[in-house]
Amino acid sequence: MAGGPAAVSFLTNIAKAAAGLGAAASLLSASLYTVDGGERAVIFDRFRGVLPETVGEGTHFLVPWLQKPFVFDIRTRPHNFSSNSGTKDLQMVNLTLRLLSRPDVVHLPTIFTSLGLEYDDKVLPSIGNEVLKAVVAQFNADQLLTERPHVSALVRDALIRRAREFNIILDDVAITHLSYGIEFSQAVEKKQVAQQEAERSKFLVAKAEQERRAAIVRAEGESESARLISEATAAAGTGLIELRRIEAAREIAAELARSPNVAYVPAGDNGRMLLGLNAAGFGR
Repeated sequence: MAGGPAAVSFLTNIAKAAAGLGAAASLLSASLYTVDGGERAVIFDRFRGVLPETVGEGTHFLVPWLQKPFVFDIRTRPHNFSSNSGTKDLQMVNLTLRLLSRPDVVHLPTIFTSLGLEYDDKVLPSIGNEVLKAVVAQFNADQLLTERPHVSALVRDALIRRAREFNIILDDVAITHLSYGIEFSQAVEKKQVAQQEAERSKFLVAKAEQERRAAIVRAEGESESARLISEATAAAGTGLIELRRIEAAREIAAELARSPNVAYVPAGDNGRMLLGLNAAGFGR
C-alpha cells in the first residue's frame, strides 16, 4: 500500500513537469517570430507604440502580449490601373498604366503608422490618376501618339516624385494601352478620307493643267505649221497644194476601188449608153 501514494506522487510530478514544459514551449513559441526572405518587420509595442527600427530577415525574439510584429513584403510588385482623361482639345482618351513599386525599407515604420500594410493600394491608384489627368491635359489627342515617349517620360517623372512623398519607390512606369473614344476615331477616319479626296483633287487639277499646256503647244504647232505653209505657198506658188490634192484624190480612189458596192461609170456618151442599158435591163 505504501507504493500506491508514491506512484501517485510520481505521476503527479511528471504531469506538473510536462505542464511546465508545455507552458515553457508555448511561451518560447510566442516569443519567437520569423521574417522570410524579401520581407521586413515592424514591431508594435503596447507601451511605446510602433518602434522606429525595421527588423530584417531571420528569427527574432519579442515580449509576448506586449509586442506584435507586422511583416511587409519589400519585393517589387506590379500594379495596373486605367484612367479616362481629357486632352487639351477636349477629346477623351483611355490609358492603362503599369507600375513596379516597392516600399522604402528605412521608412517602413512611418508607412505602417500612416498607411498600414496595404499602403500601395491606398496611394498608387489615386496619384496615378492624378498625374495622368494632369499630363494628358497638356497635349492634343494626336500628340499623345506622335509624342508618346515624351508623354511617358513626363508621367514617369511626376509619379516617381509623388510616390516619394509617401515613401514608395517606383522602379518602372509605363503606359501599356492608349485608346480614343468612338467619336474621335470616326473623326480621324473622316479626316483621312478628306485628305485622300484633297490629294485626288490636286491630281485632277494638275492633270487639267498639263492638258491645257499640251493644247497650247499643239495650237502653237499648228499655227506655226500654217504659217510655214503660207510662206511656202507665197514663195513657190500653189504647186504643193495641187500635189497634196492629187495625193488625197488617189487615196480616196484606192479606197473606193477596194469597196464591192462602188461602180465606175465613164463620162460622156459611153456613160449615158451604159446607164440606158441598165435602165432597159431593169425594165424587162
